Amino acid sequence: EVQLQASGGGSVQVGGSLRLSCLASGFTFDDYAIGWFRQAPGKVREGVACISKYEGTTHYYDSMKGRSTISSDNASNTVYLQINNLKPEDTARYYCAREQKWCSRSQSMYDYWGEGTLVTVSS
Repeated sequence: EVQLQASGGGSVQVGGSLRLSCLASGFTFDDYAIGWFRQAPGKVREGVACISKYEGTTHYYDSMKGRSTISSDNASNTVYLQINNLKPEDTARYYCAREQKWCSRSQSMYDYWGEGTLVTVSS
């Protein structure tokens, strides 16, 4: 069974940092891409970053470019998202999702999604 379990969210103050984790199971990690997305209350879901284990590449979307770093640990099948210099507008539920091979700009290409982890940034 494919599972993506996001964790690491929490409440932080403006300027703080968090490291989110996405534990992947039930599939061969190296054949896929894992993307991080976020959805704030009342807003559409948007991409944050993606790592393609298949291609060995990383991609960053405009939402948090320059303030986020995506990485992975093959030994534990975990993808990390380090987010820094957090702002109140970064408050959202952060999701990880799987796509076959490549990082796509289309969210419809991602076939499995985790439940997400909530990040709350307060001033």
